[in-house]
Amino acid sequence: MIPSSRKNNALVPDEDNVNRCLKTAIDLLARREHSRWELHRKLRQKPHAEGVDLDALLDQLAEANYQSDERYAESFVRSRILKGQGALKIHQQLVQRGASPFLAEKAIRDAEVNWWDLAEQQRAKRFGPVLPITRDEQAKQSRFLLSRGFPAHIVSDTVRA
Repeated sequence: MIPSSRKNNALVPDEDNVNRCLKTAIDLLARREHSRWELHRKLRQKPHAEGVDLDALLDQLAEANYQSDERYAESFVRSRILKGQGALKIHQQLVQRGASPFLAEKAIRDAEVNWWDLAEQQRAKRFGPVLPITRDEQAKQSRFLLSRGFPAHIVSDTVRA
């Protein structure tokens, strides 16, 4: 199958390939929200995407409100909070997935979560309700919470009585 044709010495994608890319993008978005970067990466890997202007296609999806980086960031933050992750880790993962740092900060700020309560829930889930007594126990619990992405001031408040 020829993915595109030549017209006036320029490579022009077949309308069929554009439609297949559009269908693939909509199918992906029907399953879950995707950032523009994720969608571009996934579409670029498809054989029918060769010669298709993916940026223009993604612009159309955004204009039609099928794809929204804001919605993606909000959904991502909610899912990670439910997994017990802290703001620092969520921010880092969002930026790695193509969200702007500003958008990541806004989505985390808008989540309206009490990070101290979430850190305490994660600590108690892993180590039980009793606060650590020895420095070794405090250090172990602190390392755990830091690895979950909680800021140091929240971690220190959480592991000390």
